[in-house]
Amino acid sequence: MRLAIFESAAGLGQGNLRLGVVDGEQIHDATDAVPGLTAADLGSQGLGPVIAAWDDVKADVQGAAAGDGVALSDVQLRAPLRPTTIICCAGNYMEGEDRPKRPLNGFMKSPQAVIGPGDTVNLPPHDCSIFHHEAELALVVGRPAFRITEWEAASHVFGYTAFIDVSGRSWPPTNAGASFLGKSFHTFAPLGPVVVTADEVGDPQNLSVKLWVNDDLRQDYNTDDMEHPIPTVLAWGAGVVPLLPGDVIACGTNHHGLSPLQEGDVCRIAIENIGEFSVHVSDPLGRSWPWPE
Repeated sequence: MRLAIFESAAGLGQGNLRLGVVDGEQIHDATDAVPGLTAADLGSQGLGPVIAAWDDVKADVQGAAAGDGVALSDVQLRAPLRPTTIICCAGNYMEGEDRPKRPLNGFMKSPQAVIGPGDTVNLPPHDCSIFHHEAELALVVGRPAFRITEWEAASHVFGYTAFIDVSGRSWPPTNAGASFLGKSFHTFAPLGPVVVTADEVGDPQNLSVKLWVNDDLRQDYNTDDMEHPIPTVLAWGAGVVPLLPGDVIACGTNHHGLSPLQEGDVCRIAIENIGEFSVHVSDPLGRSWPWPE
């Protein structure tokens, strides 16, 4: 299933959040299929409560999708997740190099940085050397996971979503690459447009990942180039902190094609079998950086 959080056009800006099941170009309201689920829950916890209760509510949510739907174009999708923890892999792609695999490495990103489809990445006034996009496949945790084995990992994956790891480079100034602070500026974690359950994604290690800036294709790679596969990534992340339903691990990126994000840009990500969404970029300071050749 393809699960979403949405607002109807009539309720935009009023916090009228609903649980939706996306089917093609239609979305079905499944809020009532989850007992006690409120707009406040969806706003503060995203799909977390739905994922935590999935075994009990799956059949009813699926049943709701058999009813009448409305056109996706008539609603506004919102960020489907409000995770308590976001872990991001650093690199984790071979990028065409013939070399031994590097050890897994990564960083935490503030959950408060999450935004959703159609929202705006606000570049802060801090003196970063550049602001970059990084298109990534993100796994969504389905069951509490802590110090699990790679063999157990698959049973803890609920599904997948698309993730843009926005990065403020060289912040703080003593950091030459990226840090928790440089990765965690408000609005620096766009994700969506939906969460697709693992059974519908197919093989997550063979998905096309693309990202455009102003219709210029900047990133174009396949997850089959991933350095460490998803079970390894989940067991590694869950070996550090306990993970809860709705938490996210971004599986890394192929850095080829990275370019700056600047005032007025539109950044669009698309992942095969998951979907696509766009965010806008705002920089009140109007800074600019040269694009790579």
